[in-house]
Order: sequence, then structure tokens, then C-alpha cells
Amino acid sequence: MADKRERYALSRRRASFAGMAALVATLLLPQIADAQNYPNRPVRLILPFGAGGVADVTARLVTEKLGEKLGQRFVIENMPGAGGINAARAVLSAPPDGYTLALLSNGTAISVSLFKSLGFNPVTDFVPVSSMGYFDFIFVTQAGTPYPTLAEFIQAAKAKPGTLNVGTINVGSTQNLAAQLFKSTAGVDVTIVPFRSSPDVLIALLRGDIQMAIENYSAVQSHVADRAAIAVSSSGTIRTAFLPDVPTVKEAGGGDFEARSWNAIFAPRGTPPEVIATLNAALREVLEMPELKKRALDLGIEAKASSPEEILDRLKADIDKWAVVIERAGIAKQ
Repeated sequence: MADKRERYALSRRRASFAGMAALVATLLLPQIADAQNYPNRPVRLILPFGAGGVADVTARLVTEKLGEKLGQRFVIENMPGAGGINAARAVLSAPPDGYTLALLSNGTAISVSLFKSLGFNPVTDFVPVSSMGYFDFIFVTQAGTPYPTLAEFIQAAKAKPGTLNVGTINVGSTQNLAAQLFKSTAGVDVTIVPFRSSPDVLIALLRGDIQMAIENYSAVQSHVADRAAIAVSSSGTIRTAFLPDVPTVKEAGGGDFEARSWNAIFAPRGTPPEVIATLNAALREVLEMPELKKRALDLGIEAKASSPEEILDRLKADIDKWAVVIERAGIAKQ
């Protein structure tokens, strides 16, 4: 009799497990089918930057081609301010179905140490898709300067500690932290002067208020072209394709220096792997298009895709790197 009751109980448990499995499968079927048919409606890409900037223009170039490739519109939504926190939170509040994506950048890595609380963890709350582009910063001096090369600027800074000024945009920007890193790797005592905008930095440089500026290529391109400013160095590990004759900081004697910016697409955690794979494959094709690469290069951007793992590793490395620079510079958390 006991054996019969045990067999009956076991049978009921098996039936219950089978029923639960069937229910879960029924609930997941629409999600699986949606992921396999992705995308079947417009996709939003939320940017933590305003319209018209380098990141915005690059994202629009890429998403236009991405939409053509995948047969759906990719809509850019600009949500600037608060160190990208609001934009990231907006993406994380959306369903993890691949129809709301985030543009994260090295600025996201900086924000981890720059803000007291983000309310999210960019490493664990997002799923990486691919990088979109990388770009270096350009060290520029005024035409007619006594320091027409970075090596001469470094020599003068060491000879006259605390007397030379380097201009960047606001405290905590990548340009500003690049200047802090330069002080450390080059072993120089210079005064870093923050400005509200890139035009303000260039005006200060051209009238001699600062002796050097660190900026995006797009911000200094016209001044370098008309020879009002001199590009003395670039911030990457190798020379930039748009200024191949300009040495890197390391080549110019600035020590083991590298400060490269990047933009990448991420999705909320829980986004189906099939969606990530579809987006990554499409981005790899789009970012190899010769006309897109040329248009991006004109803006100082190296259009380049990556594996999800590669861009996640870059995010983690930059979080660690800029945390050290921020602490060493004594920059207060916001």
C-alpha cells in the first residue's frame, strides 16, 4: 500500500514539473520568436550627449546604415547631462528586448569614479554589443609659440615648473583627465585650466592665455588647417590616420601615455543572445563600409567594430585606469 502511495505521489510530482515546464515554455515562446525575428519594429538608441557633437554625428552615420542593413529604423534619442546617468537609467528601465539600446563610452567608465552613486553598474547591468568608433585627442599649441613640438613644451615645463598652462574642457572630462595623466607620465608641473566648452578652450589658446590645449580633432581641425594652431601630438599608442605625421605623446617623450576615447553600443542585461549576435554581425559589416569609414575619419573617428568581450574588457580597464587618475588628481566626487 505504501509503495502505491509513493508511486502516486511521484507521478503527481512529475506531472506538476511537466506542467510547469510547459507553462514556462508557453510564456517564453513569444520572446524567443521575437528574438529570432529581430528587429521587427523601430529600435531606439539613447545617447548621453547632445545633438551635433562627434558622438551624435557618428551614431547617426552608423545607425542609418544599420537600419538599411536590418530593414528597420534606428532612432537616435539625445539625453545629455548628469554624466550619462539619466540616459543609462532610461535604457535600463526599458524591456531587455533589444529595442532600446545605450551608447556607452569612456565617459561611462569615468563616471564610475566621478560620481558618488550612479544607481547602476555599467559592467553588470548592461550587455555589450560592439564598439562603434575610437578617437584620439590632439595636443595643440598656438602658431608662433616657443614650443612648436611637445618635446620642447615638456622641456620648458620642467625648466619652469608651474608656469605653463594647459587648457581642457570641464573637470572630469576625458580631455581634462588626459591632461592630469600627462602631468604624471611626462613628469611635469603645469597648471590645468578647465573651460566650459571647446570653443572657449581654443579662444584662450589663440590669444595666448594658455600655452597648450588638449581637444578632439574635430574641434581643432580648422585651426590646424589654417595654421593658427599647431598639432604637436596625439594621445593614442600609435599615430592617428588623420594626422600621420604628428607623433604620439609617448614618441615625443611624454612617458607611457595613452588616452583614447571610444563609443559602443550596449543593451540592458537580459537581452536575448540572438539579438546581441544579430546586432554585432550587422555592425561588423556596416563599420567596414569604405564610405562610412571615410566620413568617420573626416571627423577624427576610427570606425571599428569589436566582439562583445573586447569592448567589455575595454570598459573594465578604463574604469580602473581613470579611477587612479581621479584619485591622484584629488578630484572631488559629484
